[in-house]
Amino acid sequence: MILILMGVSGTGKTTLGNMLSAETGWPFLDGDDFHPAANKAKMAAGHPLNDEDRAPWLAILHGKIAEYAGKNENMIMACSALKSSYRAILRGDLPATTVQFALLQADPDAIADHLKKRQHEFMNPNLLTSQLATLEQPGENEAWIISVAGTPEESIEQLNAKLKAAGAVS
Repeated sequence: MILILMGVSGTGKTTLGNMLSAETGWPFLDGDDFHPAANKAKMAAGHPLNDEDRAPWLAILHGKIAEYAGKNENMIMACSALKSSYRAILRGDLPATTVQFALLQADPDAIADHLKKRQHEFMNPNLLTSQLATLEQPGENEAWIISVAGTPEESIEQLNAKLKAAGAVS
């Protein structure tokens, strides 16, 4: 299984990805690590990325997903995947049973508060509004909905329950 932790900045994709990786032994890839320098500079300056900016980045991430799927290896990836079209690019022609999205969500005020307290290489906290406006809620069959309103440990419990139900972990 390729598990993609998705959502707006500040929902804990990286934190939960690292925690889940430690528990499962699955490799964790942070999508942010694959952004071209121009994208990082644009976001650091407080300008949201557009579809043209994201296209090469999404293609790189799809390549990583296909690489792990091709080796029949499990993997966790953090990627905002805000639009349905982005999720389609990430999945490509892989079966829905291979690529599973998990939308991490909380109250926008709680996310904004979290963003104010953290340091990030290039993600400007002022971009939260544009990310929330861009987010296309996945359908109930497209993604697991995971609350990040509580502690990271509570969110990991939710993820583990979903992974167990899917037969991905015992």
